Amino acid sequence: MIAAVRPLGILLPESVLSSPWFALLATFVAINTVMYVALAVGKALPRVYVTDWLRHRYRRSGTRSIYPDGPL
Repeated sequence: MIAAVRPLGILLPESVLSSPWFALLATFVAINTVMYVALAVGKALPRVYVTDWLRHRYRRSGTRSIYPDGPL
């Protein structure tokens, strides 16, 4: 009834999968995928500005408000 049983899911022979050019292609695809994920995550996160964390020279050391405990 069943003439020949072949393994399903294998598209390329083992000689192609173990060749150096296929390893180079797989490495390129892996690096490209990691870079794409890093850029997508970086774009989804809110922006961080370094200047917000540093103290500016033009900021006053004390408040000049009529409320002494107010924000600087």
